Amino acid sequence: MSYRDLAKGRFSSENQIYFVTTVIHKRRKLFIDLELCRNIILQMKKIDDEDHVATIAWVIMPDHIHWLFELKSDYDLATVIKRFKGRTARKLNLLLGEKGTFWQHAYYDHALRRDDDIKKVARYIVANPLRAGLVKRLADYPHWDAVWL
Repeated sequence: MSYRDLAKGRFSSENQIYFVTTVIHKRRKLFIDLELCRNIILQMKKIDDEDHVATIAWVIMPDHIHWLFELKSDYDLATVIKRFKGRTARKLNLLLGEKGTFWQHAYYDHALRRDDDIKKVARYIVANPLRAGLVKRLADYPHWDAVWL
């Protein structure tokens, strides 16, 4: 699916809950490195602290992230994701001693309706390492969080 296909009909609004997935360029499995993961987490927290989003749940997989949040600010979804991807790309490329594209251009987003079971979606997100066979128990995987836990 192309970036244009993903962007068709994309609409963002304040207080909307979004499930966003973004993938590392060429699906490189870089997020097995603790320092890189910690930098991703710091940037998600910074965007949350700047009151652009209210994070509900997230997981960092080896080659992508899933992030569930409520959009809180005057920024639209595209601006929040652009800011996140830009900040993390600069920092992670620096740590890796690389230049150029870090993230795939596109990202996937799904807006949840208020009657959707948000906890069910959050559980689905944080259980990704189990489904991928990375661990046998979620407690053994260090790169996830949810507001209910």
